Amino acid sequence: MLPLAIHWNVDPIIFHIGSFGLRWYSLGFLLAFLLGYYLLGTMFRHDKVDTKLLDSLVVYLFLAILVGARLGHCLFYEPDYFCTSAHWPEIFLPFNIQTGQFTGYQGLASHGAAIAIIIALWLYNRHYHLNILWILDRLVIVVALGGAFIRLGNLFNSEIYGYETSLPWGFVFERNGETVPKHPTQLYESLSYFIIFVVSYIAYRRHDGKLHNGRLFGWWLVALFGMRFLIEFVKEDQVAFEDGMLFNMGQLLSIPFIIGGLAIVWLSKHNKLPETTFTNNKKQDKK
Repeated sequence: MLPLAIHWNVDPIIFHIGSFGLRWYSLGFLLAFLLGYYLLGTMFRHDKVDTKLLDSLVVYLFLAILVGARLGHCLFYEPDYFCTSAHWPEIFLPFNIQTGQFTGYQGLASHGAAIAIIIALWLYNRHYHLNILWILDRLVIVVALGGAFIRLGNLFNSEIYGYETSLPWGFVFERNGETVPKHPTQLYESLSYFIIFVVSYIAYRRHDGKLHNGRLFGWWLVALFGMRFLIEFVKEDQVAFEDGMLFNMGQLLSIPFIIGGLAIVWLSKHNKLPETTFTNNKKQDKK
């Protein structure tokens, strides 16, 4: 007899218009950007920073997330497939080159998106001179909320779940032909990210936006990637080469972010990070 479990067979597509189908995952991605833009706008206005700078920032971030997440999956998880002369165009094209079958850019990696965001902010700073750490202390708040929505999208797609479990909240992902309950690791991550969002936003409000540059960002890295590292222990391997590894790829990629977060917190506490909003003297300093 199967243990008490939740039988999950939800259609990942909300509705169809002709051949187009809107997925819950896509809706979550859209909500993440819209809510993120709104919350960042409120923080920019509260901190008396021109919101025109935010409009340009959103463009940089949008491109970074899409390109970085895609490259991250292709290079970190399936390099043997995508780094070949026959398949490398599929990194950018939403269909299989040999069969012509539509694939829809299957495969996105959050670690790749995180790296791309750092690069995008460096490029943004060269032109607009907003302190990268000042941006990140606010950006990570909305990124955590966005991550919660995206992981819910993974749940609706019946993907990226965990090993078999006897816990009463295990999910039987029937659309994938599963017959035993598995850890709903999408929900574990979504709940963790939402809690991190709430705590981060409360910290921002409690300090009235007058944060030590990098302090919130550093602790955020430790919390979010620390939770990701722990949850990976009950998550099924995403690719074959992870079989038998002490730590899977998601955990190995999380370790540098955790260490980096601790280093940033240390530097911030010892006043070794610039406490300005802008990086050039012509702009107002942080009060």
